[in-house]
Amino acid sequence: MRPVIRRATADDAAKVAELIATAFSGLRVTHYLVPVRRERHQVMTANFRILVDHAVEHGEIHLVDDGSAVAVWFPHTAPLPEPPDYDRRLVEATGHWAERFRVLDALFAANHPAQPYHYLAFLAVHPSYQNQGLGSALLRHHHARLGGVPAYLEASDPRNRDLYARHGYQAREPFALPDGTLFWPMWRPADG
Repeated sequence: MRPVIRRATADDAAKVAELIATAFSGLRVTHYLVPVRRERHQVMTANFRILVDHAVEHGEIHLVDDGSAVAVWFPHTAPLPEPPDYDRRLVEATGHWAERFRVLDALFAANHPAQPYHYLAFLAVHPSYQNQGLGSALLRHHHARLGGVPAYLEASDPRNRDLYARHGYQAREPFALPDGTLFWPMWRPADG
């Protein structure tokens, strides 16, 4: 049975940020960003909320209707504004870990392509619903809407990288955080 996918709204933002933080809790990058386990979930949720709010205004958030999975996209087909008051909000959300988030932001910015594309910022599936095809359904949903525009993302672990490869993404040269955590930039050429 196909999941029901709808566009998320501002009313969904808190739930979406929480879902992303929960789904990403086991990723090595979250351990680098917030090394203190008891602080990690709260800090990551607050950080994701900044980007989810921005995507409500300037991107697309596709949510499986039962809240089990989400994809957050930004169209980099024209200049996008930065999230309002980003640095202030980042410090408020991440506290003494803010510099680690700035390092990650700088690495992402340095590796983004110059040509127009749609950017998959987050694909998150709640741990209780993983391996059921929800991530693939969300990818197919957005890919069908690309209209000949390429797509780009950064895979955060080999398992995710392999999922994206099955959907037509090609891995580029990886880059690393200061602790050695790898990201694989991935490019999906335009269809047709």
